[in-house]
Amino acid sequence: MRFDVISIFPEFFAALQLSLVGKAQEKGILDIGIHNLRDFTSDIHRTVDDTPCGGGAGMVMKADIWGKAIDSILAENSGLRPVLAIPTPGGKQLKQADCHRLAKSSQVIVACGRYEGIDARVAQYYRQNSQVEVFEYSLGDYVLNGGEVAAVALIEAVARLVPGMVGNPESLTEESYSAAGLLEYPVYTRPLEFRGLAVPEVLLSGNHQKVRQWRREQALRKTAQLRPDLIRALAREQLEKDDLRQLAAAGWFLAADSEKYPHLQQIEFRPARLEEAKKLADFAAQTFPDACPPGMRPDSIASFIAENLSESCFRAYLNDETRRVLVACTDAGEIAAYSLVIIPRAAGVANIEEGAPVDFVVDGIPREGPLLYLSKLYLGKPWRGSGLCQQFLKAVLADAAAQCREWPEPYIWLGTNQTNKRAQRAYKKVGFLLSGQRVFFVGDESNKDITMVRRLNMKN
Repeated sequence: MRFDVISIFPEFFAALQLSLVGKAQEKGILDIGIHNLRDFTSDIHRTVDDTPCGGGAGMVMKADIWGKAIDSILAENSGLRPVLAIPTPGGKQLKQADCHRLAKSSQVIVACGRYEGIDARVAQYYRQNSQVEVFEYSLGDYVLNGGEVAAVALIEAVARLVPGMVGNPESLTEESYSAAGLLEYPVYTRPLEFRGLAVPEVLLSGNHQKVRQWRREQALRKTAQLRPDLIRALAREQLEKDDLRQLAAAGWFLAADSEKYPHLQQIEFRPARLEEAKKLADFAAQTFPDACPPGMRPDSIASFIAENLSESCFRAYLNDETRRVLVACTDAGEIAAYSLVIIPRAAGVANIEEGAPVDFVVDGIPREGPLLYLSKLYLGKPWRGSGLCQQFLKAVLADAAAQCREWPEPYIWLGTNQTNKRAQRAYKKVGFLLSGQRVFFVGDESNKDITMVRRLNMKN
C-alpha cells in the first residue's frame, strides 16, 4: 500500500520512520512518499497561499499549486483509483470503519492544509473526477495548526490494518473500535501490585472463560460510560445474554419489538412531570388490562381505569406530596414503565383499608417507621423480558427509601393478583416476601390478591 503526503513541512514526517510503520516500509509492506508543496511553485518566494476572496482573516492555500502537486503524484501512479484524504475541521470525524475501508485502497494521498485551509475548489475538482475518491476528515471537534498531525494519525490508523503490519492479527479484533464495536477492556501486566493497586484476581485465575467474561463486562461498562453512541450502534447479533444483563445495570435495554427498537435504548428513571399526566393515563390504560386475571369483564376493567387511571387522576397524584410517581423513559420521551408509591404521613400505614400487612415482621426486624404502598408498577409490552423491570424496581425502591430517611426501619408493601406469577417472581427477586392475602375490586368484580412486603432500607 502506498501513502503520498503533501505538506509545506515535509520534515514533520520523520516520525513515520519509527516503530511498526518504519519497519513495514523496510519490509516493503508500505511505501510512503513525502512531497514538499513548495516544490510545485514557480515564483521566487515559493508562494503557496493568498488572501481570501471576500476578505477576512488569514490566508488560503492556492488551488493551482495544489492541483500541480496532486496531478504530479497521480501521473506517477496511473492505473490506480487513489483516495485523496484532506484533513479539515469541517470534515467527517474519522472512524475505525473508515480506516478499514481505506486499508483496502492501493494509494492514499494526504493533502495537509495550513492557514485557513485549502481552496475549496481542490476538493470540488477531484470529487468530480471519477478516478479519485475525495475523503475530507477530522480527528475531532477541535482545530489544529495544520493537517500534519491528522495525516500521521490517519497513516498510523490505516497502516496497522494492512495485512502483515501487526504480528498477532487477533489483537485487532479485541481493541477499541474493532468489529466488536466496544472500547477495549483495561489491560495489566507485572508487577502484580503497584502502589497499593493490585491486578484483578480473575486475570490470575487461569480460568480462560472467566477472564473472557470479565474482559467483556469491563468493555461494556467502559463503553456505556464513555461512548454511549457506540452502545447505541450495537447490532442485536453482536450481543450475548450476559451482555444484556450488564447493559441493563448501566441503563441500556433491548426491546422485544425489533422493528420499532432495532438497537439498544438508553432509559432514564426519574420522577414524572405534571405535563406528562395525559401520556401516563394513556400508558396506564394500555398496560393495566395485562395485569388483570383471565375472564375479567371489559366493563370492569374500563371502570377501574376511569376511576383510578384517568388524566385527572394522574394530575392529582402528581400534585399530592404523599404520592410518588416515577417513569422510565426512552431518549425519545416514550414511557417504558411507571410506578406509583403512596407515602403515609409520619409513621402511618398507607392503604390500611386495602389489606396492608401492618403486623408482619421481616427478617425478625420489626418495622420502625411508615409502611409505604407500592400501588402500581407497569411495563410496556416491548420491554418485558428486557431486564427493565428489575432495574426500575430497584430505582423505585431507592427513591421510596429516600423519602423517609429519618426513620430507622420503614417497610413497603404491595398486592398482586394471585394468578400473576410473573409479577410475583419479579418482586421476590428484589426482596419482597409473601405476607398474606386480600380481596381487591376491579369495577364490581372481586379478585384474590396476595400481599408482599419488604424492609425498605435493605439492599436490593
